[in-house]
Amino acid sequence: MIKDFNNKILILAGEPSGDMHASSLVSAMLSSNSKLEFSGIAGNQMVDSGVNALYNIRDMAFLGFVEVIKHLPFILKVEKAIIDFVKLNKIKLAILIDYPGFNLRIAKKLKKLGVRVVYYISPQIWAWHQSRIKKIKERVDKMLVVFPFEKKFYEEGGVSVEYVGHPLVERINNFEFKLKNDFLTEIEVDKELFLILPGSRKHEIEKHLPELIRTADIISSKNNLQTVVACADNFDEEYLQQYITSDKIKIVKGNTYNLLKHSKFGIIKSGTSTLEAAIIGLPFVVIYSTSKLTYELAKRLVKIDNIAMPNIVAGKTVVREFIQNDVNAELISNYIQSLLDDNSALEYIDSELNIIKNKLGGTGASENASKIISSMLDEV
Repeated sequence: MIKDFNNKILILAGEPSGDMHASSLVSAMLSSNSKLEFSGIAGNQMVDSGVNALYNIRDMAFLGFVEVIKHLPFILKVEKAIIDFVKLNKIKLAILIDYPGFNLRIAKKLKKLGVRVVYYISPQIWAWHQSRIKKIKERVDKMLVVFPFEKKFYEEGGVSVEYVGHPLVERINNFEFKLKNDFLTEIEVDKELFLILPGSRKHEIEKHLPELIRTADIISSKNNLQTVVACADNFDEEYLQQYITSDKIKIVKGNTYNLLKHSKFGIIKSGTSTLEAAIIGLPFVVIYSTSKLTYELAKRLVKIDNIAMPNIVAGKTVVREFIQNDVNAELISNYIQSLLDDNSALEYIDSELNIIKNKLGGTGASENASKIISSMLDEV
């Protein structure tokens, strides 16, 4: 029997992908124990799953050295509020979802309070900041990883780790896709789709969307395609509209998986959406641009050749990456057009994306993680 004070769990996510994975985890845990109470930093999906949001992830939507420094007073305020909440409610177990800059700092404070810390969705320290593994060993009781190669990395660093599979595979396999014609009718389009996923943070939209719109104009006009911009759940369509002057471009919110499924080609900001596209099987290119200072710092720290997770899983470049100054309409459109003119190149990408999907394992990541965390909860 779980003691009364042990049913309260702190859960912290900081971005839409974390919101999605945490939501599935919370649902799995509540299905086996409805008395659990989750509170923390949450997005709308986590709230819908039953999490009490002390702060919404939209309040935490900043990334990079410059952006973090600018928001440091607010970050410290949130950290203090979280720790005060933990003390007041005598919380004994915390689940941290990715978002390493914030979560690893607060993990140190949680450990000092005697809170057991579970980290679900590993920060990509194997790509950069490998020195963080020492901090993780000191501050995290159990690391739950979603890529097979991560397990060996943490084991060699002396961290208690379990591989649970990738939650995106189960989410996509269980998703009920609409028929293509029905979906196109629903969004009032009668052409093949050219898809843009520009990001889920305001500074990403500001950096990426204008150049991507210029790219799409070139590709769509040459190939008789309908450009569609996917709007992240944390934005209103009106926010994206200010960057779009053409009435030929549609903004679609809340249908990202159907857009990925039924588009001919995509341009996708580096992040979780690249894995979703790979699993679903959409041919695409990856883009990312940030502040000059953040980029220069990252170049000195990154230890791998690619930044897109499908390429990292594949161990080679399957989807082309356009980074920083290469986020250029002419460069990107020329490359995409070369693919659209070459069926064998598209077939190669399709086969490689299928291999990547198979490497990510089967379904059941959320259930696997739920069982491990629940067993830890019984021990506190």
